[in-house]
Amino acid sequence: MKLPLLPSVSARKPGKRQLEALDEILSERTLELVFQPIFEVATGEVFGYEVLARSPSPVFEGPEALYNAATRAGKVGELGRLQRSLAINAAPGSPLFINVHPAEFDHHFLVQPDDPIFRHGEDVYLEVTESAPLSYFEQCSSVLGELRKKGIQVAIDDFGAGFSNVKYIADLAPDIVKLDRELMSQVHHGSRQFRLLISIVRLCKDMGARVVAEGIETTEEYVIAEHAGVDFCQGYLLGRPGKVAKGESWTPAR
Repeated sequence: MKLPLLPSVSARKPGKRQLEALDEILSERTLELVFQPIFEVATGEVFGYEVLARSPSPVFEGPEALYNAATRAGKVGELGRLQRSLAINAAPGSPLFINVHPAEFDHHFLVQPDDPIFRHGEDVYLEVTESAPLSYFEQCSSVLGELRKKGIQVAIDDFGAGFSNVKYIADLAPDIVKLDRELMSQVHHGSRQFRLLISIVRLCKDMGARVVAEGIETTEEYVIAEHAGVDFCQGYLLGRPGKVAKGESWTPAR
């Protein structure tokens, strides 16, 4: 799920129906989650799962609408904490990639001593999107620094989708960079796009980050990603979002 960016200060508060639906989701803990596997290229085994939220209420057209309403209502911190709590409970033995809304950094919700991520027995990667303005990264970098001291890892999501500023990688020093699907689509061996992809992967690795290719939907895209040197792949070809399944593996058809 790609979380929406911070709304403008003039954004109106959600209507009564949305507020009631949001309050019910928070109080009844009915937020729905699915988990999409991320596979390690070298072994074909599952490395971890990205946590994807789904709205249980028809009042919201999708997760972005839900998170937008929560942000405008000043409750995005509660919603984010609920998502993390449910994810930790549902996948106790698996590394997890969890999206974080920009507003959560603004209110320091993530550094509370009792946050659910601190009781997870496996690695937790907090995904921050690359397609946000520079001010977003400036406000969250100090919070991420505190989280890193407590063992939480950082992943930059959607790299190459928006502002495409490599300075973000240098400043945040992420553990993992997730390449946006647009970098993978319609890439052919020997093309300029393929050479660009190889250069981006090398750059990320030179800065100490491992690389995930997102949105892999065809065997050809998987092979391109593999030849470009990515460490992990994620997409419908390998596994659709669902429940956590232990012992999953995937081998590409050659």
